[in-house]
Amino acid sequence: MLDIDAIVAKATVIPVIELDNPDHAAPLANAFIRGGIRVAELTLRTSAALDAVASMKAAEPDLVVGMGTITTPADIYRSKDAGADFLVSPGLTSELASELLACGLPSLPGVATAGEAMAATSLGFEVLKFFPAKPVGGLGYLKALSGPLPKVRFCPTGGIGRDEALDFLSLPNVVCVGGSWLATRSAINEGRWEEIETNARFAATLSS
Repeated sequence: MLDIDAIVAKATVIPVIELDNPDHAAPLANAFIRGGIRVAELTLRTSAALDAVASMKAAEPDLVVGMGTITTPADIYRSKDAGADFLVSPGLTSELASELLACGLPSLPGVATAGEAMAATSLGFEVLKFFPAKPVGGLGYLKALSGPLPKVRFCPTGGIGRDEALDFLSLPNVVCVGGSWLATRSAINEGRWEEIETNARFAATLSS
């Protein structure tokens, strides 16, 4: 099993995916790998998400597939049982923190303030999801955090578009970013795999 450092080292932009049809999981995984993307995040917002984990990994064994929108302990274990390689939460409660640390999977817990980041790292989380990145301050906020919290590493997600990804990746405390623009819900539902592959190839060329 990869740890969180190994996972983020494989990533530039992590696609954040809302998948409605499990039949789309395999061609989506194919498009990501052809484009050079090695890490993807499904969101636990659709009924197809859990089934899609196994389908994506079967289609492309080199693809690291995480599950996002983890908000309860039940979400953790449903996702683990489905075969998720890592977990992502929008925020962090004490109960969720305990279960994430105990479940045996690497995770990216969500934080939005300096205090939340300090609390999460004190518990042992090494890389944090900064969410929602744009609404809570974006580049300026993350730059400000790098002063007092120089050892904290972030994966900002939320409102970051294609043309902004490199700006975030250039920050010293950002290891990767999350973005839905690589594979939008409409592009997936319409089977626009070449478009997704093109987006993936662009994202894979970016570096932090």
